[in-house]
Amino acid sequence: MKKKRNEMTNEELFAEYKATSDLGIKNELVLRYVHIVKNVAIQMRGVYHDFTQIDDIINEGVLALMHAIDKFDMDKNVKFESFIAKRMRGIVIDIARKNDWVPRSVRKAAKDIDKALSALYTELGRAPSDEEIAQYLNVTVEKYYDDLRKTNLMNVLSFEMLLDDGENGGYQNQVMNTNTETMPEHYLDSMELEREIKMGLESLREREKLVVSLHYVQDLNMKEIAAVLGVSEPRVSQIHSNALRKLRLYLKE
Repeated sequence: MKKKRNEMTNEELFAEYKATSDLGIKNELVLRYVHIVKNVAIQMRGVYHDFTQIDDIINEGVLALMHAIDKFDMDKNVKFESFIAKRMRGIVIDIARKNDWVPRSVRKAAKDIDKALSALYTELGRAPSDEEIAQYLNVTVEKYYDDLRKTNLMNVLSFEMLLDDGENGGYQNQVMNTNTETMPEHYLDSMELEREIKMGLESLREREKLVVSLHYVQDLNMKEIAAVLGVSEPRVSQIHSNALRKLRLYLKE
């Protein structure tokens, strides 16, 4: 006896749609996955809230979701949830490229932190501690953490722009960075970029490497990584952002 649609798993429903191209099944798939579109739109609201509405982002995301359902290859070892979440981030990245969304104060804080990290790397020959960075900046550790938190989204998005460009086979688009100058990695081909990132990962602390691996290789979100590490979600976000900042500086050099 054939299962009813509401009794099918997502994988079974996908297989049925690929076999029949039934629009009713496609609509059911959209309903099952639209929460991912909404979640990413909410998570990245800080990027676009000054120049577009969340409803516009969600509408674009739903169109992308419908297109992705048609194009998704079930035989590849990729989860559709990860596939559409990445596509949604790509939509927001495209918007960020077209709009100068980073406040001047946040850009300055990021530039100061980058400068401190670069100088301390050279001086110490290793990754500096949070206390050493704060001392270099002549601020308290608490103030440094506050500035780091404000620059987290900018930092993460900057790195994801880099990965997005690498997968699209070129670096014509400028990856956002704190001094708005073109970064050297724009001229790397995708294979060279992959090699450079692997080398850069070796310069990170073990926990930073683990967070990057869990997020970008295992597709875990910040909440899931926090459970693995036994720390708070904000702490994972901080480790993640700091790791990407160091990787970006490594590539810049």
